[in-house]
Amino acid sequence: MNDKLLAILAAVLLTLGLTLAPMLLRAQGFAGLGTEAEGFAIPEPGTVLSFPRDHGPHPDFRIEWWYLTANLQGADGQDYGIQWTLFRSALAPGRQPGWDSPQIWMGHAGLTTERQHYFAERLARGGIGQAGVTADPFNAWIDDWHMRGTGVGIDQLSLRASGMEFSYDLQLSADTPLVLHGADGYSVKSASGQASYYYSQPGYRIEGQLMLPSGPVAVTGHGWLDREWSSQPLDEDQTGWDWFSLSFDNGEKLMGFVLRGVDADYTSGTWIAADGSARALPDGAFSAQPLDYSSVAGRSVPTRWQVSLPEQELSVTVEALNPQSWMGTAFPYWEGPVRVSGSHNGRGYLEMTGYEPGE
Repeated sequence: MNDKLLAILAAVLLTLGLTLAPMLLRAQGFAGLGTEAEGFAIPEPGTVLSFPRDHGPHPDFRIEWWYLTANLQGADGQDYGIQWTLFRSALAPGRQPGWDSPQIWMGHAGLTTERQHYFAERLARGGIGQAGVTADPFNAWIDDWHMRGTGVGIDQLSLRASGMEFSYDLQLSADTPLVLHGADGYSVKSASGQASYYYSQPGYRIEGQLMLPSGPVAVTGHGWLDREWSSQPLDEDQTGWDWFSLSFDNGEKLMGFVLRGVDADYTSGTWIAADGSARALPDGAFSAQPLDYSSVAGRSVPTRWQVSLPEQELSVTVEALNPQSWMGTAFPYWEGPVRVSGSHNGRGYLEMTGYEPGE
């Protein structure tokens, strides 16, 4: 089945409101992200990112996301994690008004405790106002979920989402610089040269309220926003990734990921000093090795890791707050808060994709 037919079928099913439509796009690589980028724009090295423009959407690229995770501590003394993500996926490049828009939007929200993991998913077509992003003033939304700027750019945000059993309403404020990953935001993902534009705001302070089945909980904590867009970010033989965002008690931070390939893995990352300055890590500098596995949704998923960065004398154990942090969405994956101990102590988030039943 060719890619154009897959896209047509996905559009038809999404118009009918069937949440399984994105499953058709698993043609190559995890979630189809290794599919050839015919007709779409391709990231180019040397491109200068510009803000606030690049906080907004890039409709000539096939895939894009606004991805926030946060480690929170409740007034009840418990640890919590939340995720808020808006994905944009294009059937064809460019903008069109109304139902002719080729842009598809998907929202994911999660809330994790030590014993429970809640998640929700929303789907929308672009062009009809149900979902979208504006750069200035910044606003990202799908239905009644939003990530809305309350100041200049994305330094101050209001964040809201809800599901059947949970909701959260949070205020975010950052006074640290944006981090451009890779070469000034050009982030290579494979030995073959697939790449994305990728930057983060890893320094949000957060306060607000979670609503759980047991009632409201006041929380404070720290958040990390990832922004990324591309048209073919993976090589066709890359089956998934393990992504870490770790914030240490001394103010230093680490973003690192392993892209799992059939023949070889590819790693990349960024070391962020306490003053916010960042240094890109080449393939092989960062390593993550599974230590223990958990049975999750019929899959064997690594939920305890050894993460190392020798050049920073970093060797830490990364352990899931809740091993059952499974996002049973159209593209299922593991996403949850982690605790960090060893040479550096702290907290963070872990995302793992491409783990299939029976593995």
